Amino acid sequence: MVVMVVVASYILRYDGHTVLSVDRVLSKRVLQSSPNTTWDWSQRRPDYPISTYQLLPAGKPRQLPQVQATFDSGTTNEGMKWLHRRRQVKAVFERCWSSYRTRAWPYDELYPISGGGHDTFGGWAATLVDSLDTLWIMDMKEDFATAVLDAGRIDFSNSTDEIISIFETTIRYLGGFLSAYDLSGNAVLLRKAVEVGNMLLVAFDTPNHMPIAKWDWRAAKEHYQPQVAPVSALISELGSLSLEFTRLSQITGDVRWYDAIARVTNLFLAQQNATKLPGMWPISVNVRDEDLTSDYTFTLGAMSDSCYEYFPKMYALLGGLESAYQQLYTGSMAVAMERMFFRPMTPGNADILLSGDLFAKDNGTVDLDPRQQHLTCFSGGMLGLGGRLFNMPDLFTVGRKLTDGCVWAYQAMPWRVMPDSARFVPCEPNSECNWAREAWLAEVLKRNESSDNATESARAQNLPEGFTQIDDPKYRLRPEAIESMFVMYRITGDVSYRDKAWEMFQAIDSVTRTELANAELVDVTTPGTPIKDDRMESFWLAETLKYFYLIFSDEMPLHVTIMSEKLRLWEHWPGKE
Repeated sequence: MVVMVVVASYILRYDGHTVLSVDRVLSKRVLQSSPNTTWDWSQRRPDYPISTYQLLPAGKPRQLPQVQATFDSGTTNEGMKWLHRRRQVKAVFERCWSSYRTRAWPYDELYPISGGGHDTFGGWAATLVDSLDTLWIMDMKEDFATAVLDAGRIDFSNSTDEIISIFETTIRYLGGFLSAYDLSGNAVLLRKAVEVGNMLLVAFDTPNHMPIAKWDWRAAKEHYQPQVAPVSALISELGSLSLEFTRLSQITGDVRWYDAIARVTNLFLAQQNATKLPGMWPISVNVRDEDLTSDYTFTLGAMSDSCYEYFPKMYALLGGLESAYQQLYTGSMAVAMERMFFRPMTPGNADILLSGDLFAKDNGTVDLDPRQQHLTCFSGGMLGLGGRLFNMPDLFTVGRKLTDGCVWAYQAMPWRVMPDSARFVPCEPNSECNWAREAWLAEVLKRNESSDNATESARAQNLPEGFTQIDDPKYRLRPEAIESMFVMYRITGDVSYRDKAWEMFQAIDSVTRTELANAELVDVTTPGTPIKDDRMESFWLAETLKYFYLIFSDEMPLHVTIMSEKLRLWEHWPGKE
């Protein structure tokens, strides 16, 4: 039996033993640069050539556990309810896509209030490329075909930016092309993926073959002088390239991309237990000197998040044949479970968890900052997925509580939309964690030194009970909360996640809708209608609406999970018959 597997929205086909798609023979014509490309990145001579490449793991994929719950067909009435909700989500997507298509094409983003477009990620039509697989999944095939034609004309030898982000280019462009190619089989998309991949590899042409996270593409193209890796980079920039690079090597049979990220993985593994918080890695690292140990701040939020997210997914993508990713994941999550996750004191004593930030000190102590970021809401799905993948029930249980924590944070706000970051009162470990209004107000006062009246301070800041400070009141149309709800629904079969997702979708659409599309919110705490910001990042179409669409989609026969920054699907794990 041949099993279709979609990883990072990339389809693999297994016969139970072999990854058939890796053996696909691709013609040189398919892999050549587009005719409109003015310069071919693959022709640049490296200053630091590699003599021996690390190969993709070989052998029979391990039998990995089935992650998704078993679903029945349900009643006709239930099916119509989910169909109606799915169509509502698609209607929002179609509206946004139409506005982008008519008013901002082919800029990176649409201005959702004023109309028009602007470039934010290299000027390569980020929303177009990032949304390709969503168009396919929502059966918008005519729009998909038009988008592919225009995507094929993008010139990746030039950019509107002087400096480009290797991380953003990987997840939005390389991932976008690969996922759409695997879903559709359109050779144009693979050719563009190879173009982007060849460009990205040039950023690894440094003495130690570590990447330049913020990359001067023009200097590299003109070859002014040899490149060096940066002294300072973010852990997410270094650790969030592996899925896309690996998948490109699997499709093409060219191991250069896998070799590039395998070197990074080896560095993570070598220094995992040498940091200020052994098991995890700090936000800031020294790539030039290959030092991942010196900084003191640790988080699953901004600047770190997807680094950790990729570990279990890489293990699955490689069929369980590379144990390093299991070690990286289980070692880091053991520390996070012990120190980073906390139960907040809430009205109603909700049995939930949130993910904070940690600050290590030279004396060995570690302080918790109980700040929950919207970005960390992905962690619930990650823990749930890893718990099932590695047969670690405690991880799954924690993942469910983290997911429920983000749902609670949405529901607690006036407009039922969560702020980008906020602080809470962490309960003492193993305590009953009963709600105490006086203790909450004391923390509110501590956070607001300009006031001597806690009640007035809470009222002035429009703080819901349980929140002690709103650090960033914006809502940026982010996908992380619905991502974890989707994963948890597919893992558990608990239909309450579907109902909560519908409430969340309605709340978000009602307060972010503009005449053209949907816009970010400046402040979700305001008692009046929230003020909108004229911004709509590509992930609104590429991720957020995709997760909402799929949580209301049929469970059978497609088994779905999340595999990268964007939607990643599995029908079965490799080796699972």
